[in-house]
Amino acid sequence: MAKMIIMYEQPIDKEAFDQHYFNVHVPLGKKIPNILRESVRYVLQTQNTDLNLYLITELEFESVDTLTQALASPEAKAAEEDGPNLMRFLKNPPIITIVE
Repeated sequence: MAKMIIMYEQPIDKEAFDQHYFNVHVPLGKKIPNILRESVRYVLQTQNTDLNLYLITELEFESVDTLTQALASPEAKAAEEDGPNLMRFLKNPPIITIVE
């Protein structure tokens, strides 16, 4: 199993971020091939960090190979190209991690 975990800090405009994220970005992301499970969660509390996290998205794949193939797909590229549209509502880019 492999996961891509995307962490967003508090947006400048939460309402506008949520509108774009859930109505545009998430539908693009759902088209990425090979995703076994996905989840989007609001952060209620953090410890031992100065980051003011707002939202965490997890995309789960069968393996690192299937994740790599998915990220090379046209569907993943379309979601990535939407990233600058989200940045209008953020001070910092999201933190993206890949874990096994």
